[in-house]
Amino acid sequence: MSKATIDLNSDMGEGFGSWKIGDDVDDAIMPLISSANIATGFHAGDPNIMNRTVVMAREHGIGIGAHPRCRDLVGFGRRDLNENAEGLVNDIVYQVGALREFARLYGLRLQHVKPHGALYMRAARDETLSRRLVQTLRDLEPTLMLYCMENSLTCKVARELGLPVVREFYADRDYDASGSIVFTRYTQALDPEQVADKVLRACTDGKVRTVDGRDIPIGFDSVCIHSDTPGALALVQATRARLEAHGIRIAPPRLS
Repeated sequence: MSKATIDLNSDMGEGFGSWKIGDDVDDAIMPLISSANIATGFHAGDPNIMNRTVVMAREHGIGIGAHPRCRDLVGFGRRDLNENAEGLVNDIVYQVGALREFARLYGLRLQHVKPHGALYMRAARDETLSRRLVQTLRDLEPTLMLYCMENSLTCKVARELGLPVVREFYADRDYDASGSIVFTRYTQALDPEQVADKVLRACTDGKVRTVDGRDIPIGFDSVCIHSDTPGALALVQATRARLEAHGIRIAPPRLS
């Protein structure tokens, strides 16, 4: 059955000082999405960028989420540095706290947490890390939503421990036969209409084509388009227009 409503999320604030990544189109993307994953300083982002991005999200009524990573500014958080689970989760708590204070400054609540890059992928396959992360977030604020892939250990553990999860579908990433995204450090420009078709098919048929040509079922609550993907603005514009043309409303996720 076709989805009536879907969350559309994107990674925001991924610069550092005068350094930018991607097309620098956060201000154009923000009004088109429903949830923003805001970089919290360890892979990208700094206090000024975080503050500015929170203000921009408030102006457009966008759900605010922390997008933490361990300390990897050089690698943009896409290197697996093999830190232990305790250190990784402590880094996450530190960054979530920083963004939560910026949100509080403007009378806003933090909606979600979404680990970035290699940390997201490691948690997906590492039960020890996922369990420590979920337990910590549950103790910190049990209504915080955790963004993750449906087939991940992160999702499994979060459901077991009662932390709300938002399952993601990646519009600008390929899928393998297991239902996991094919992780890459570098992304190429994509055709906006093909990406929009891919998302619409997932929303209406619940299927995605894998890199080896199979069609597999996919369950999700949110669609992600990375702001650092080349041509990201066109991808978001085409995807939103395609979904709305088929009666699918864009809105932040809600606790069930």
